[in-house]
Amino acid sequence: MILENSLRFKEFIALIDNVYDEIFIWDNERRVVYANKACYRHYGLMPNDIIGKTLDELSSRERLWWPSCVPATMETKEPYIQKQRTFLGVNIVTISVPIFDEYNNVKYVVQSVRDDNEALLKSLSVLMGIEAEEKIESAEIIAQSPVMKETVKFIDKIAKTKAHVLILGETGTGKSLFAKYIHEKSERKKKPFININIASLSPTVIESELFGYKKGAFTGANKEGKTGIFELATGGTLFLDEIGDLPYDLQAKFLHVLQEEEVLPVGGTKPIKLDLRIICATNCDLEKMIEAGRFREDLFHRLNTFDVIIPPLRKRKEDIRALTAHYLNINNKKYGKSVFLSDSVIEVFQKYKWSGNVRELSNVIERGVIMADGDSIEVTNLPESFFSIGNVVKLDQEDCLMVPFDLAMEEYEKKLVTTAFKKYKSSRKVAAALKISQSKANRLIRKYIEEE
Repeated sequence: MILENSLRFKEFIALIDNVYDEIFIWDNERRVVYANKACYRHYGLMPNDIIGKTLDELSSRERLWWPSCVPATMETKEPYIQKQRTFLGVNIVTISVPIFDEYNNVKYVVQSVRDDNEALLKSLSVLMGIEAEEKIESAEIIAQSPVMKETVKFIDKIAKTKAHVLILGETGTGKSLFAKYIHEKSERKKKPFININIASLSPTVIESELFGYKKGAFTGANKEGKTGIFELATGGTLFLDEIGDLPYDLQAKFLHVLQEEEVLPVGGTKPIKLDLRIICATNCDLEKMIEAGRFREDLFHRLNTFDVIIPPLRKRKEDIRALTAHYLNINNKKYGKSVFLSDSVIEVFQKYKWSGNVRELSNVIERGVIMADGDSIEVTNLPESFFSIGNVVKLDQEDCLMVPFDLAMEEYEKKLVTTAFKKYKSSRKVAAALKISQSKANRLIRKYIEEE
């Protein structure tokens, strides 16, 4: 039986929807008329988020990937292979093939997109007799939410200057990533980027590590002396995380470095001129620390030429799907898997408060990839603490956002019953511990334990 008689159109589309490689079809107006589910892996978007949009909307305005090979295929009427990068930081290889109408005009462009594979790129180039374009740009910060788009727009403006920047945000929001982004967008991008966490340095060595020292400066010092971090970063960018932990007695010396652009090593007599940009970050309220006498006000104002406030994940929920796809890509590759998130997990993720921000999301995704038995991460693969009473209470009450009631209650009920049964081993003791009837205990044990 031939294919056209054995497969209905909907069945055929269902098959293509589940192909591992991403499939795109563009019409002659450069508008997407079809995309399969694999697009989620590369962009954190489902087909319905993409179909109907133009190349300008997706590639230029939303900048989901770059560069684009659709224009080249349409203009040359030839197949084209392009190495690209998505805004999630995923390297991909796209093969574009023109489809012609009866007048030999390009009617559609069909694209097959897969994860970057250097050997595949070269072999296909030879096989198809065309030259592959390999130029790509650096990755962008994941920003689909309005608040993050505005934040990135602001950062792009100040990145090209030499001005010092103070990055503020809760723990886990990715302050070091933003510092690196500023460096890569600046004229110093080919110079050193040094990342130092002040909190990780012992108070007894902070001064010698930052400022360096001359030989014989103190007992136990290196005989040749030591170059300080400020001097090592000259020409580039120095990122000082957790700046609120800088000892008060060193803050005046740090202020001198900022004002005079020079550093005096411990035991030295001659200052060393510097040419560096300093970016600092903290999750502390520096103004309250100033009131408490723990942070210098003049240093705060010197650092705060520009302040970048990184919004917590609960305030940028439009980014969750894209971030999820980003960390799924990383961990699928790390553990040799290819799993997705179930719809119920995505729903829970959108309602959860994420007190640990992007770092917590990253950890939850890694755990889910490891624990997933099939091809999807389910609610049961989430950490037990995800559905604890404490975390349910912590949900974002400002927007009345909650985990779906039935889902949350069922998960919590399951945790209670399984924990009690592991401890007491009998329905009678479980009933007594949970203060329910034995018949109800038996029913819950059958539901959550005996069915597993």
